[in-house]
Amino acid sequence: MTAACIFCKIAAHESPAEIEYEDEDVVAFKDIYPKAPIHLLIIPRRHIESLARLDGADAALMGRCLLVARKLGEAYGIAERGYRVNCHCGPEGGQVVYHLHFHFLAGRRG
Repeated sequence: MTAACIFCKIAAHESPAEIEYEDEDVVAFKDIYPKAPIHLLIIPRRHIESLARLDGADAALMGRCLLVARKLGEAYGIAERGYRVNCHCGPEGGQVVYHLHFHFLAGRRG
């Protein structure tokens, strides 16, 4: 955990969030600035700054994050209709919070 990271604080239950899923490695919670009717953030509990900081040892954890996206699609009853999973990397990629996270968006086209 990085003391100043808001996502680390959410994962540790030190900052409020509407948590929709959590296990020992991954947490998913509602985005406070939703861009779709369903907009969740999926994060690893372990602080990883961005996709650019991943190495081979992180492959299983990243796979778990994507499996959580699949579980969320099923839990929300939208697995057949579809959803989108995005990840921003770095300032030119639109990353705002420097804790690796995936945006899970659903409920509208585009």
